[in-house]
Formats: sequence, structure tokens, C-alpha cells
Amino acid sequence: MKKSAIRREHRTTRRALRATLRRRCASTRLTASCRRRPRSLATVAIAAGVTKDTAPGVANGLRTVAKRLAVTPAEQARTRRTVAGGRARKTRTVSRFTLAQVGTLLGSYKPRKPEYVHAVALIAAFATAA
Repeated sequence: MKKSAIRREHRTTRRALRATLRRRCASTRLTASCRRRPRSLATVAIAAGVTKDTAPGVANGLRTVAKRLAVTPAEQARTRRTVAGGRARKTRTVSRFTLAQVGTLLGSYKPRKPEYVHAVALIAAFATAA
């Protein structure tokens, strides 16, 4: 092999390894964030390993259960970012659920779709491990 081909292969390998490391760091950071403070139901689902296209449906189902059980999420003030990287002037109130509340909701949530059943199992394992 030529020296340039070896260098190119080395660069490709290192690039792939850096991408893997970035994904793992982001996943660990998200998981720790969900354990530390209240987050949205979809964020908790994604941190538990649910796919991004299934997470909103599961979150909507859990939100419906929360209304039925009268579980009120914690309200937090959030400052949005602007396109230019600054902060918007107005803060907004958002609702976030703790992992204990998510565990309570999972006990009463009985989905019928197979992917939602699998997602609930992942979220339950994530919530109890905390």
C-alpha cells in the first residue's frame, strides 16, 4: 500500500472513532441530565433508548395518563435561544416530569402497539435504575 492510502485509512478510522465517542458522550450527558432534574416525557423516552419516531407517541400516551391520574408536572422557566445565539427577552413556562412521576405514569399506561409496549419496558428499566 502507498503511504497516502495508509494515512487516508487512518484518518477515516479516527473520524469514525471520534463520531462514536461524541455519540456516547451525548448519550451519557442526556441520561445524567434526566436523572438529575425534571425533563419532558419525550426526552426521558429518548434517554431510555426509544427511537425518535416512537418517543412522541409514547409521550402523548403518558401525558394522557397524567391527566387521568391528576399528576401535575413541575413547572420551570425557560429562556429560548435566538437564531443569532443570544437569548430571547421573554421567558416561557414549560412542564417537566421527574423520573419518579414517570414511574408512576408507567404503572397505569397500557399501550397496545408493539413498539409502544417495548418503549414502555425501556423507560421502566431506565426509571427504576435511577
